[in-house]
Amino acid sequence: MGIKETALAGTLESSDIQITLSEGSGIDIDLDSSVEALYGDQIKKVITDTLNKYGITDAKVKAVDKGALDCVVKARTMAVAQRALGTTEEPNWEVL
Repeated sequence: MGIKETALAGTLESSDIQITLSEGSGIDIDLDSSVEALYGDQIKKVITDTLNKYGITDAKVKAVDKGALDCVVKARTMAVAQRALGTTEEPNWEVL
């Protein structure tokens, strides 16, 4: 499924993550996190797995993490994917 427009989800508040999704080649994740050394691989895995469930295989991702738990990372990734695909009115519940 192709990205129709650049989208943003999340905030820069504590315990949240802000994700920007745009067209790209492959899944390219630029992660900015103070805990990247400890949890960076897990954060990237949650983002990649969620995007793959939406059929997104080509995207540039900018993620600014402020200590978000996996469930928050997944929720923000779902929101940004739906916005980028233009499917906010028809959510893909199977991704949950």
